[in-house]
Amino acid sequence: MARDTLTGSRIRERRIMSGLKQAELARMADISPSYLNLIEHNRRRIGGKLLLDIAEVLEVEPQVLTEGAEATLIAALREAASDLHGHEAELDRVDEFAGRFPGWAALLEQSRRRIDTLERTVETLTDRMTHDPHLAASLHEMLSTVTAIRSAATILAEPGEIEPEWQQRFHRNIFEDSARLADTSRSLVTYLEAADDSGAEVTVPQEEVDTLLDAEGHHFPALEEGRADPEALAQQLGHGLTDTARALLLRILTRYAADAARLPLAQLDPLLKAEGPDPLRIAQAAGFDTALAMRRLAQLPDGHLDAPVALAICDASGALIYRRPLPDFAMPRFGAGCPLWPLFRALTRPMTVLREEITQPGRDARSLTAWAVAQPLGPAQPNRDPLLEAHMLVTAANAGSAPDPLPVGVTCRICPRDPCIARREPSILGRPA
Repeated sequence: MARDTLTGSRIRERRIMSGLKQAELARMADISPSYLNLIEHNRRRIGGKLLLDIAEVLEVEPQVLTEGAEATLIAALREAASDLHGHEAELDRVDEFAGRFPGWAALLEQSRRRIDTLERTVETLTDRMTHDPHLAASLHEMLSTVTAIRSAATILAEPGEIEPEWQQRFHRNIFEDSARLADTSRSLVTYLEAADDSGAEVTVPQEEVDTLLDAEGHHFPALEEGRADPEALAQQLGHGLTDTARALLLRILTRYAADAARLPLAQLDPLLKAEGPDPLRIAQAAGFDTALAMRRLAQLPDGHLDAPVALAICDASGALIYRRPLPDFAMPRFGAGCPLWPLFRALTRPMTVLREEITQPGRDARSLTAWAVAQPLGPAQPNRDPLLEAHMLVTAANAGSAPDPLPVGVTCRICPRDPCIARREPSILGRPA
């Protein structure tokens, strides 16, 4: 039903909200109750002075009755319905629902946004609990300590005499294990609180580096302009980082400086205007490899591109060694990503540039364009297979042309798509897609 024909439904809802009977509103608007009944059931159109009179009685603007719910609310309801795979929603009546029940429609839209937020939280926490080595070690230590305390307490609680020397030994064990359990618990709580505080110290080296890169926007003007040495910049930015994290940062900054020297912004900007954010076309026009073009696009400052980009780099084992995520394309903080990513398929087809439209489950399920390529590291060696490194650039630019984009996930544990031939383990979300 068209939105402009729902004025009667909105009048009825506003009348009920105001506590007026149909006859009372008809009398105050100087029309018959039967005519108002036809209007409220959308069997008679309304406009002009009568619309202004009814709007004045209901104490609302006339546009509220004629335009109804905001377009953003209608769009949000359509997105919510599209996320419910396997459930049929009456999309052709979404305008009528929002017009007749604006409160319920807004509540449904807010609930959907709340679910999206909770899904993101579940993804982050589950990924941390699954792959975070510090958390796993702490939990293992706590379980071992609790088991030792229970074993000693069970011996002391059993009937029968225990020699004083052994009693003292068990009591001492319980005291020491309890103190160790308290220390481990405090350390674990501090670590988990630090994970939610972007300004707190992070103890996993890769996460330390990711946090610093995100804070800098993955862009370093001093390296772009040749005003800083990578090692000096790593010392400056890495103050407070662990030695391992500082070494990882130095490796990234060294490659950044080399990339900026090979393809400076002064040369990249004209290529962007001519070719757009297409790493293959930029690489062909500049005469460089595609992986370099992908890294340079991801190193541009915020706002330099019409659509931001995500970049993932993995080594030959498939481990992610660099990640710049997007709100529309999440990446696991630890461990491997979705096996269906073009990033991993590129490892089986070295030097072949793959381009594919992909989409992740949940949220608004937007189509994204992904480029991927695997290239050898270092110079060729006789009788040695090259060691490969794969890059994948993801952006919303130029997406939407494929009628059936490839569905991919973040990682199996938090991906609702089932069945999936690439699934490694069941999803904790437990809902089909």
